[in-house]
Amino acid sequence: MSDARYEIGIIGLGTMGQNLLLNMADHGYAVAGFNRDESKVRALNQRAGDRPIMATSKIEALVAGLRRPRAIMMLVPAGDPVDSVIASLRPHLEEDDLLIDGGNSHFRDTNRRVAELAEDGLHFIGMGVSGGAEGARHGPSLMPGGPEVAYERVRELFEDVAAHVNGEPCITYLGQRSAGHYVKMVHNGIEYGLMQLLAESYDLMHRGLRLTNAELHNVYAAWNAAELNSFLVEITARIFEQEDERGDGLLIDKILDTAKQKGTGKWTSQDALDLGIPTPNIDVAVTMRYLSALKGQRVRASEMLSRPRYGNVGDRGMAIGQLRNAIFASMVITFAQGFSLLQAASTEYDYGLDLEATARIWRGGCIIRASLLEEFRRAYKGKADLDNLLLDPQLGAAVLAREPDLRASIDRALGLGIPVPGLSVALSYLDAYRSERLPANLIQAQRDLFGSHTYQRTDAEGSFHTEWD
Repeated sequence: MSDARYEIGIIGLGTMGQNLLLNMADHGYAVAGFNRDESKVRALNQRAGDRPIMATSKIEALVAGLRRPRAIMMLVPAGDPVDSVIASLRPHLEEDDLLIDGGNSHFRDTNRRVAELAEDGLHFIGMGVSGGAEGARHGPSLMPGGPEVAYERVRELFEDVAAHVNGEPCITYLGQRSAGHYVKMVHNGIEYGLMQLLAESYDLMHRGLRLTNAELHNVYAAWNAAELNSFLVEITARIFEQEDERGDGLLIDKILDTAKQKGTGKWTSQDALDLGIPTPNIDVAVTMRYLSALKGQRVRASEMLSRPRYGNVGDRGMAIGQLRNAIFASMVITFAQGFSLLQAASTEYDYGLDLEATARIWRGGCIIRASLLEEFRRAYKGKADLDNLLLDPQLGAAVLAREPDLRASIDRALGLGIPVPGLSVALSYLDAYRSERLPANLIQAQRDLFGSHTYQRTDAEGSFHTEWD
């Protein structure tokens, strides 16, 4: 089966790789898969049935089976594994062959690989893939960046296998070099922020309002049926119905409260700091995952530092309604921060991102898909250079209409001693962003006093320094 008839090869036959291969084959494409682990090769062969799929543990067989110029997609962990796979492939590749990195690689690594492979006449695309195993099997959101001429060779294939919303594929060419991986990184940063907000809503309703798991399921299911419709709210509702296969009760109550991460949220915060773009909801979500990992310390602190309970729950129905509005407003604010970062990065790194198209491809397949994205798409279609989604009249009005409920939900949580840093920082971001004057003048005075860092004046141009007495 090495007659060079396969249109694309995939390296890495874990759940994602196998599911994407099957997705491609179901759309009529002949595809080849490679993994050094023979058990994964056998597993794919068993699942393949009569589909046009070849699976092998020999890199030479994979390369020989592909049509020229070849297209090979890697679905391996970010970092050294990607470089290792590239090194093993290079002796077998020819000019104009195309490598596609479908993992969560850091965008700077992608820039390096694009440049290095171009020296040998090879093309390299960094493509974010979102949607998990289910998305890979039935339609993910795909975020490609790199040489546009190389993307055109595989565009039809990936448009076919991507998720579709209203007949539109959830994929678009995003820009040169690392544009695709950068957009995927920010997608994941927004994902961190949204997950933190939903975790806080759970905590406030569970510990504060004393809702049962069944009641929590009903609340999130109702939210998902209305304006908070999204993949994350949908699966949150499902989680509160999942029984524990290893014992009595529901699984959610048996899961240890320590959240892990793979680094994309942290990378988003780091580059936002480098570009000078505030993304506090993403930052605090990363911080809270680190704090959750301090389980031993938190147990000791809970015994030594009693939690205040100054507030009242009040009417539960009203509290849940206010919290729904608080989550909606905070989600809009979190998305606004992420899109602002994309806009700044597009200029700094010369990506030329189309934010309306980015909102479009996030509507289906990906983890942060939500009905709100239609509103974001509308906003950028009306004003492509919109500085911040909060400056769109309709979105701004929607947030302001829910601001009282956001404040009320935060007040309730603070009175009960329940941490809501995501909700709180969303409100603080809103308050700061719309403040014509901030107390940064005092900070500049301090900097000039202790370090002669100078300051600017409101009544004159230029930089000034004072010999403080």
